[in-house]
Amino acid sequence: MKTTAQTYKQFLVSSQVNYTGTYLAEHIEGLDENSVYRFLKQSRFTPRMVWEKAEAVAEWDENGYLLFDDTIIDKDFSFKIDGVRKQYSGNAHGIIKGIGVVNCVYYNPRLDRFWVVDYRVFDPERDGETKIDHVHEMISAAINRKILFQTVLMDSWYSDTKTVLWIDSLGKTFYCPIKKNRMTDDSKGKYPYRAVESLEWDEASNTNGKIVKVRGFPKDYKMKLFRVIVSTDKTEYVITNDFIQDSTEGCQKETAIRWKIEQFHRETKQVTGIEKNQCRTNRSQRNHICLAIQVWIFLSEKAHVHKTTVYDMKRSLLDEYMVEQLRNPRLVYC
Repeated sequence: MKTTAQTYKQFLVSSQVNYTGTYLAEHIEGLDENSVYRFLKQSRFTPRMVWEKAEAVAEWDENGYLLFDDTIIDKDFSFKIDGVRKQYSGNAHGIIKGIGVVNCVYYNPRLDRFWVVDYRVFDPERDGETKIDHVHEMISAAINRKILFQTVLMDSWYSDTKTVLWIDSLGKTFYCPIKKNRMTDDSKGKYPYRAVESLEWDEASNTNGKIVKVRGFPKDYKMKLFRVIVSTDKTEYVITNDFIQDSTEGCQKETAIRWKIEQFHRETKQVTGIEKNQCRTNRSQRNHICLAIQVWIFLSEKAHVHKTTVYDMKRSLLDEYMVEQLRNPRLVYC
């Protein structure tokens, strides 16, 4: 018996804790674990396949959002997996070993729903591309695919001059936090550039934001800057080309949408086993990632239909097992 994409994705949907090829082979009669490993090593699943799944279910809106951020597929205890590299993890607040994945999530504000529509594996030693290169590719792909969107939300990692100016030239709106040491000028050239965290904020600018120039941009290029208090110990400085936005509260609501992509990252890791594959080859890992993301799309759609969460959809698979074990337990307590 040969492993197929359908078999493997059904395994990722059904399994609760173990996502190894050995575990899959143990639960299908006539399937050898070597068949699973050959399938992952010899197949070629690409981000386009995720797009094809997303295109079939996503609903576009002219005021839609493209959200970009990266996540680390944790391989901290793996030493011989191709493509694993040391990189910073925001969740771990430090350097870990893993496979970086840059994701593009589409958010429909009218429906308050989101879908992953594209992704790229961050592997500069293999393809020479930066995370910013991947974002540019995915924005271009979204335009070519005629995805309707107006606003791009990104992390501070992607707030380089080239990216911001390009998004602006497309006629799109961006909201993007910048690092607190980014050099800015709110004095209309009267004083030198200074770190954004050292700017002075009066009541009006705290409420309505302020116009600034940022070092590295054309001299006449201005942006709106907002100081957003995220928590008692965290402040974000957000730049945007949306000059109609005159409220810090409104800016905060816009940037809060960015956390939809964090929800996607969390759900994918907890319900698809995306981090659990231990195959050593780069192609096997890439195939597993692609198939796991497709499984998330499937579970997300099912959860929407049943008006529940992907977590409940996953846990519901155990309901029949619990009923049967309580009715006719395999291990009888005595």
